[in-house]
Amino acid sequence: MVPRVRGASWASVHRAVPEWGKARCHEASAICHPLVGAASGVWAGGHQEGIPRRGLLLLRNLPTWILLGCGQLRLPDGGPWDQDGKGPSIWDAFTHSGKGKVLGEETADVACNGYYRVQEDIVLLRELHVNHYRFSLSWPRLLPTGVRGDQVNEKGIKFYSDFIDALLKSNITPIVTLHHWDLPQLLQVKYGGWQNASMTNYFSDYANLCFEAFGDRVKYWVTFSDPRAHAQAWHSYNSTWRSRQQGLVGISLNCDWAEPVDTNNPKDIEAAERYLQFCLGWFANPIYAGDYPQVMKERIGRKSAEQGLDVSRLPVFSLQEKGYIKGTSDFLGLGHFTTRYITERNYPSRLGPSYQNDRDLVELVDPNWPDLGSQWLHSVPWGFRRLLNFAQTLYGDPPIYVMENGASQKLHCTQLCDKWRIKYLKGYINEMLKAIKDGANIKGYTSWSLLDQFEWEKGYSNRYGFYYVDFNNRNKPRYPKASVQYYKKIVTANGFPNRREVESWYFKALETCSINNQMLAAEPLLSHMQMVTEIVVPTVCTLCVLIAAVLLMFLLGSQN
Repeated sequence: MVPRVRGASWASVHRAVPEWGKARCHEASAICHPLVGAASGVWAGGHQEGIPRRGLLLLRNLPTWILLGCGQLRLPDGGPWDQDGKGPSIWDAFTHSGKGKVLGEETADVACNGYYRVQEDIVLLRELHVNHYRFSLSWPRLLPTGVRGDQVNEKGIKFYSDFIDALLKSNITPIVTLHHWDLPQLLQVKYGGWQNASMTNYFSDYANLCFEAFGDRVKYWVTFSDPRAHAQAWHSYNSTWRSRQQGLVGISLNCDWAEPVDTNNPKDIEAAERYLQFCLGWFANPIYAGDYPQVMKERIGRKSAEQGLDVSRLPVFSLQEKGYIKGTSDFLGLGHFTTRYITERNYPSRLGPSYQNDRDLVELVDPNWPDLGSQWLHSVPWGFRRLLNFAQTLYGDPPIYVMENGASQKLHCTQLCDKWRIKYLKGYINEMLKAIKDGANIKGYTSWSLLDQFEWEKGYSNRYGFYYVDFNNRNKPRYPKASVQYYKKIVTANGFPNRREVESWYFKALETCSINNQMLAAEPLLSHMQMVTEIVVPTVCTLCVLIAAVLLMFLLGSQN
């Protein structure tokens, strides 16, 4: 049985992470609220011997087995949404359904135009020196209706096959996600999408197609990024493909760290535990323990009864289902970006069913945490180490692959000198090093993301990329940010070799900004010159040909 969080797992987190001083926090919502009081932010006990205190650099190399790479959501960047046999996805339908859905009324119809720039983007990966690349397949590009029995799009198969071959030729290991929110629209219309249990069979058919087409070369599979029907796909791989392909199949779950506002208050500690169980445990607990977290079953069951329902809104697994789901992951994928302070707050059941009301807590942030521009994202590196230790202890020492970790660009900021992203990278990778020293079984780290991209309902306003993309230019040119040089140094050195060298990385990275910013500033002129070349020059040439033809006709007429 998996231990309760407040047992050994919380204790291990206490021991692993050092003390720090008091902080003040305010509510983490779309609008910043006034300060609500002091928070201790202190776990009892000191720090492990040999582990630096918070903020101090751990000068050591990463283990040689760790994969250091970057990722990219290929849903909007996989290509034109309605060309080469691709069917529509639910996000294609959503972004085209009317005003107010996506910030700036943007769509993902072209995005980075990566479908036609595969080789160029692989050059960027080589420039970063990464040894793996995480990307997602587009289900409707491979199966336009979502149903394998209807049609397999051979153009889609060839596109991804060629892409995988190109990565391997560059010594870049592909980590492939089967589903990242882009359900085929026809499955949504016909069956109601993931609310229909039949989706597990359609997803399994799709997964088996991918295993069959690409599994001879892809050895790391992620079924879902924020999941639904995971277990059946894992069983399909385990029974049919594993013996001949020798790959791994896991899942990727995104979760912030939850820190009690008052660590001397049992209610705040329990609220922080609930946050993590409703976030990470919701999907991880069935995989590692065979059932939903007990706190979810108790809370949602009680509130469902108070709301007049005969059964809990949280489904109940049968004994057969528990046995089928448990153990269906070869590794735990973790996405992590930031941290929240958590305190207890009771929401009356009469307010109606909602994820927020079921948790009975409120999220707070420390106004001193660096603000990265996105309202939800603050840089809190120490929370990363705690989450890694928490998952390691709670789920029985699983291999952990960090599948997403990164910082968005500050709003309305197009400069390439992304100092905040460099500091974020340094802080979070440093805390991952400490977690490895603590004993966490970390196998890989994926920085998010390679390019600026379409970010769901935020459109193109949030930029996570190492490379800046000029979305206003039809060619979608890429420009390296300073973080490219910095991350490349970390990958090449496989960690932080010595303090002086690491400091020099920062200044050398910023030196590249001046040249790159000049290139970006010159882009409008270059685009204008290109337009002149493409339109004016051919027109002039055509006129020259016509004039020459007229003269020739005149000369021939004169001779006659």
